[in-house]
Amino acid sequence: MPSKEELIKKAEKPGKDAMKLHPFYRGKVQTALKCCVRDLNDFAIWYTPGVAKPCMDIHDNPEKVFEHTNKGNTIAVISDGTRVLGLGDIGAEASMPVMEGKALLFKYLGGVDAVPICLDTKDPDKIIETVLMLQPSFGGVNLEDFAQPKCFHILDTLRKEAHIPIWHDDQQGTAAVTVAGLINALKIVGKDIGEAKISMIGAGAANIAIARVMITAGVTPENIVMCDTKGALHVDRADRENLQKNFKEKWHFCQTTNKAGITGGPDEVIKGTDVLISLSKPGPDTIKPEWVKAMNKDAVVFICANPIPEMWPWDAKEAGARIVATGRSDFPNQVNNSLGFPGIFRGTLDVFAKTITDEMCIAAAVELARCAEDKGMHEEYLIPTMDEWEVYPRVAVAVAMKAIEQGVHRREFTRDELFKMAETKIKEARNQLKAFQDAGIIRLPEEE
Repeated sequence: MPSKEELIKKAEKPGKDAMKLHPFYRGKVQTALKCCVRDLNDFAIWYTPGVAKPCMDIHDNPEKVFEHTNKGNTIAVISDGTRVLGLGDIGAEASMPVMEGKALLFKYLGGVDAVPICLDTKDPDKIIETVLMLQPSFGGVNLEDFAQPKCFHILDTLRKEAHIPIWHDDQQGTAAVTVAGLINALKIVGKDIGEAKISMIGAGAANIAIARVMITAGVTPENIVMCDTKGALHVDRADRENLQKNFKEKWHFCQTTNKAGITGGPDEVIKGTDVLISLSKPGPDTIKPEWVKAMNKDAVVFICANPIPEMWPWDAKEAGARIVATGRSDFPNQVNNSLGFPGIFRGTLDVFAKTITDEMCIAAAVELARCAEDKGMHEEYLIPTMDEWEVYPRVAVAVAMKAIEQGVHRREFTRDELFKMAETKIKEARNQLKAFQDAGIIRLPEEE
């Protein structure tokens, strides 16, 4: 068993490697051609004069844009840099490495072409206007790292006004993957989802969306207690007028959760609960071991702040947690959006869906949980890991079928057709990268 010092050193290594490899590659994504160029005569097909024909076909039949262009497989990853990972408001340019990383994951895991777009404005109305104006070029939009409460306004407005699917990964993606982990964790400890008492530390975009989707998936609202920096959410909060005016989502949960009327801080909120879901201030000392000790037997602890979880997972285990999950790939039980959004967008794009509903997110969560169960879930394997590529087409199919069931699709396919489509796209993306590496087009860093 490695020592705590060795585990901490291992946890610090990705950051050190990132500082070497980001300048080595100067970015993680680029534009690559997908059509053949046999000789210069092909330019007359791909550009003028031949290109005029598909242009006019789209003019006469707007839906043909999905046949003649890559719009149907291209999304924008858009951010204003106001809440980047656990780093806070670091600005649009400083958020670029994250948005490029997101685009990399979309392509490699989901076969989705993604373009990072970081906006030099924090004005929510300008952001909404910009996204609406970008619609002709994209089949969907992934909103990323927007601060609350404007993130709710931006998403809600765009979902109403846009004619392409708009997705806020910090809300919907986090919720889908967390619910997948919760489903299997409760199965392992033998507790019913409708009876489980759940504490939530942090009341930002992620936890608010998680709570909403958990309730849709079967969690009893009265069994949830959520805590922000001022303490538990409840109807008698001293700042209730501010919440009612500026944080309507928080106020909603003040009214609908916390049946016991808890008014204290995180120590009181966590005490006597079966599950802790924390997406709050990065640690490792945000959640105290004594708080975990006060949870019910067979406690489930999700400590998912980035880049450092609210407490080290080995400390949570020592404090009595039976199951511990974090947002990091270098610890067991990674509850990370990367398991959800590539497949969810793959399925959404494959049926040219007009939106992404909460039910589509739950379909993804259930399928993710089922994938792990099929393979043999256990206390350190709640949901699949990112290297299980076959999970992504399964999630894509589940999402696409739910979109068809709900009638938010433009094109309809059978389950088998959808699986083949998703599998092909994802394999193509992975094979392209391997071919580039094998040919030396993408250089491999020298081993130290």
